[in-house]
Amino acid sequence: MKKEYKIGLAGIVALVALFFGINFLKGKALFSNTSEYYVRFANAKELSKSSKVFVDGFEVGIVTDIVYDYKNPGNVIVEINVDPELILCQGTEIKLDAGLMGGCAMKITPAQINDKVFLPGDTLQGTNHVDMVAQASKMMPQLSEIVKKVDTLVSSLNRVINDPKLASILSNVEQVTADLTKTTEHLNTIVGHDLPQLAQTYNKVGENVLVITENFKSVDLQPTIASVNATIENVNAMVQQMHNTNGTLGALLYDRSLYNSLNKTVGSMDSLMTDIKSHPKRYVHFSVFGRKDK
Repeated sequence: MKKEYKIGLAGIVALVALFFGINFLKGKALFSNTSEYYVRFANAKELSKSSKVFVDGFEVGIVTDIVYDYKNPGNVIVEINVDPELILCQGTEIKLDAGLMGGCAMKITPAQINDKVFLPGDTLQGTNHVDMVAQASKMMPQLSEIVKKVDTLVSSLNRVINDPKLASILSNVEQVTADLTKTTEHLNTIVGHDLPQLAQTYNKVGENVLVITENFKSVDLQPTIASVNATIENVNAMVQQMHNTNGTLGALLYDRSLYNSLNKTVGSMDSLMTDIKSHPKRYVHFSVFGRKDK
C-alpha cells in the first residue's frame, strides 16, 4: 500500500473516531435506537447538555441539545433522546428539577395512553418546577415576620415572668392546689366509706319497697272497692235528697218560710234568755218557809 493511501485511511478513521467520541461525550447512544423529542421551556435554568431524563426516578434518556428560540423570546427548545419504548401522550408533564448543589434534571410524568400520541420529532410543552431554593427565597419574608412575632412573644413572656405579681399568683395557685388536694381526700373518704353505707341503706329501702309491693299484690282490694262504691252511692243518694224540695232535707235547705220561722224562734229564744238574765225572779221563786198562796 502506498504511503498516501495509508495517510488517507488514517485520516478517515480519525474523523470517524472523532464523530463517535463527540457523540459519546454528549451522551448519545452510539449503537442503540432512541426516540428524539423537543421540549419547550420558558426558562432552562441550569439544564445542560448530557443532563439526564428521568421517569419516576428511572433514567430513560439524556439531553442532547439546548437552543434558545430567538424568534420567540422567552422560549428555550431542549432536544432529548429517550428510550423508544417510552410513549408520550397528551397530558404528559415535563418539568425541570434543580438540585440544591447546582445542576438540573428533567422529570417526565407520562399520561395514560390515549388517542393523542406524540411522535418522535414532535415538540412538547414543559413546565418549570419551582426549586427548593426559590421556595426558600419566597419564604424568607414570611420567616422574617415570624421571627419578629416570636421576638415580641419572648419579650412579652419576659415581662410577665419579671412581674412581681407573678409570685403572688403562683402562691395563690399553690394554695388552690392544696385546697383541691384536701377536697380530693374528702371525696375519697366519702367514696370509700360513706357511699357503701348509703348504698346499703338504699338497698334496704328497695327491699322494703319490694316487700310492700308484694303485700299489695296479695291484698284483695275488691271488697274495699265495693264498700267505697257503696258509700259513694249513699252519698249521691243523700245529695239527691238534699236537692229534692219535697224531702225533709230539701225543705230545710230550700224552704224560705221555714228558714224565717227558725230565725224568729231563735230570736224569741234569745229575747227570752235575755229577759231571764235580767229578771230571774219572774220565772224562779225561792222561799225558805214555803210558798204563800195568793
